[in-house]
Amino acid sequence: MTQGGDWQQDLLRELANGSPDSAPPPSRPDASDAIPGAPVRTGAAADAEPGAESLPAAPLVPRPSHDPRVAAAPESVPTVDPRLAIALGRPQHGDSVARRTSRSLRKLTASAGGDVAEQTRLAQEVQQPVSTGRVIAVTSIRGGVGKSTVSALLGRTFNHYRHDPVLALEADTALGTLPVRMGAESVRWSCGDLARILTPAMQLTDVTGYLVPVADGGWLLPAGQGRVGAPLDVRTYRTVTLALRRYFAVTVVDCESLPGEVARTAMDTAHARVVVAPMTAEGVNGTRQVLDWLAQLPHSALATTVVALSAASPDTTLDAKTAAAHLREPGVPVVLLPYDPHLAQGGPIHTAMLGQATRTAAVRLAAEAMRHAVRMR
Repeated sequence: MTQGGDWQQDLLRELANGSPDSAPPPSRPDASDAIPGAPVRTGAAADAEPGAESLPAAPLVPRPSHDPRVAAAPESVPTVDPRLAIALGRPQHGDSVARRTSRSLRKLTASAGGDVAEQTRLAQEVQQPVSTGRVIAVTSIRGGVGKSTVSALLGRTFNHYRHDPVLALEADTALGTLPVRMGAESVRWSCGDLARILTPAMQLTDVTGYLVPVADGGWLLPAGQGRVGAPLDVRTYRTVTLALRRYFAVTVVDCESLPGEVARTAMDTAHARVVVAPMTAEGVNGTRQVLDWLAQLPHSALATTVVALSAASPDTTLDAKTAAAHLREPGVPVVLLPYDPHLAQGGPIHTAMLGQATRTAAVRLAAEAMRHAVRMR
């Protein structure tokens, strides 16, 4: 893709694999139609055509069967076996009752000017307008350290603060958990399915018919339907992300763990990267090696990387300040994601149930990632 000129024409040309004359004029859907009730259109969707159709309440009917590109529509599959779903129990709150009460009293008796100023600054960072769709890739050195949890937190944070379309894309070739964390009850179309039917002529309303709408806003595209060995290769990943950047101002990609091939491609091609590090000595040490690898990439990927230092246990003995200082040595910002009982419980993430420290950390992480993503032109 060229660095100047008409970026949408470049994308359409790459999708069509043809000459500029063969690409139809780009479509710029109305961002406010993507999230009902959004009052402002900014960034990639700011210049949308008036009168765009509102998004469908349910997935569109698949293309006719005579279309050679499309096989029969896949069946919807529950993200959690109904026999197991009853075992999730009631969601736990991230803060205890005493802590929530104490925080409410402090708000009544103390000045909150400093906190408000900081929250306003972070919100402005998250809401930065973009001229092209920004891709933020999230990965880690191994599974089970909170990669999908961080991806879901970022997706929900961007959905809350931004007024243009946001997509959470699962790019984990294993049995990823992003659909569950995003609260999707079932999945149908996958990355592989969408890669076969995407065309430059599709409108935003066409594309969202194949995505899962998220309850709090935004959209989700799963990697598969929860089957072992679901195919997701580098070519499919590139096809989908390149095409969907036309429609979504921010795409949060939940990658497989490093050094997987799709993860390395995602980290190399994203506008910003979030590396999730578990708060253990071996986890921090391994993440530091990843940072050293990113520094060796041709376009200096380290300059657009953020580390999320995640505490998975309330009893961790690793000194957080020392761990963060070790990770900051290459010059990357580190955001501490504290232990949260609501996140540790598993299952769907309910923003209102998160601890206050977790919500603040999620906004700070989103602000850092967005600032780095906008920096990369």
